Amino acid sequence: MTRRNAFYAQSGGVTAVINASAAGVIETARAHKARIGRVYAGRNGIIGALTEDLIDTGRERARAIAALKHTPAGAFGSCRYKLKGLDQNRAQYERLIEVLRAHDIGYFFYNGGNDSADTCLKVSQIAQTLGYPLTAVHVPKTVDNDLAVTDNCPGFGSVAKYVATSMREAAFDVASMAKTSTKVFVLEVMGRHAGWITAAVGMAEDAKTPIPLLLLFPEIPFDEAKFVAAIDARVARHGYCCVGVSEGLQDASGKLMAEAGTRDAFGHAQLGGVGPLIANLVKEKLGLKYHWAVADYLQRAARHLASKTDLDQSYAVGKAAVELALAGHNAVMPAIVRVSDKPYRWKIGIAPLTEVANKEKMLPRGFISADGFGITAKARAYLAPLIRGEAPPPYRDGLPQYVRLRNVAVPKKLATAFEV
Repeated sequence: MTRRNAFYAQSGGVTAVINASAAGVIETARAHKARIGRVYAGRNGIIGALTEDLIDTGRERARAIAALKHTPAGAFGSCRYKLKGLDQNRAQYERLIEVLRAHDIGYFFYNGGNDSADTCLKVSQIAQTLGYPLTAVHVPKTVDNDLAVTDNCPGFGSVAKYVATSMREAAFDVASMAKTSTKVFVLEVMGRHAGWITAAVGMAEDAKTPIPLLLLFPEIPFDEAKFVAAIDARVARHGYCCVGVSEGLQDASGKLMAEAGTRDAFGHAQLGGVGPLIANLVKEKLGLKYHWAVADYLQRAARHLASKTDLDQSYAVGKAAVELALAGHNAVMPAIVRVSDKPYRWKIGIAPLTEVANKEKMLPRGFISADGFGITAKARAYLAPLIRGEAPPPYRDGLPQYVRLRNVAVPKKLATAFEV
């Protein structure tokens, strides 16, 4: 078999464990030197490929690559950049193939979520259209847990663990102060359309740790009167109440309650501020003292609290991506397949990108309680194994120690530059 180089890049919002997938790709590729030569990473995702800004991962020591498994964020830089269709911007694709050809890249691994799956599929299709031999495999990642086909998404388990832990700890704090101070605490979490992370907040409460907790899902239209009544009842009974709210909360008309009026590179509405909006509503309608917090980047950067299950699966999909490519699979994604809940068992399956790209997996209604404010036993059975296990990073002087790669640039071979 011909020995060719590989390209790997990270795309979209990063996670606490996306670098574990990078380690899985690079270490597995290094173990197949007869088939894969150099592994080049795109600096800032697909932009690195378009601008020929490549990183030679071969210049990194094995221990540095291994340290990626306990380092959060994107070691090579990520981006929010959506490739248009071939008919809309043919020059963009021709440039991409030109860069791949110049560096003899025959394997393309793109690590990201929904839009990244679409990019990977397009790259595969364009390579075929332009007659360039390329094997493209998508490496799944998204904290939103909304990729189709796969049981769960690498990155989600760690966010779920973080928000559940944060809400549980905050609830203990509020309970201790509620007699004379704060009565309501609101935590805003990520989730544009799908309420998986909001559901994870519900894991803060269980039979051994009862918490008066309300969840506001993007799948359930917000009913102000019903919400205010629920808050009032819980505070009257318990003395306080906690609220987990999705950034994608919608009103009865389907409008995002926190839409800022701007859009990102993928065309998604920019969101911001549903947490304080809900908190202010509590103040206006009930006159209760409140506090609110937005988990924001903290929830997806918290490597110190990563789920062991999530870490293992993140590395596994990176490893599997290389193995699938070497086995001749193209335009596919390694998917996590749940074999059983008790004991929790999983394996890696294969998902065609045509069944993943531009599709969104919503939180099932059966995971949401009848009143719309909580999660069901079915949701708990699904979520519980995903947040299980601890895998702390190494600590020094009380702080976690993370690796920063040297990210040595590959010499450019093309005379022309390309603007993005």
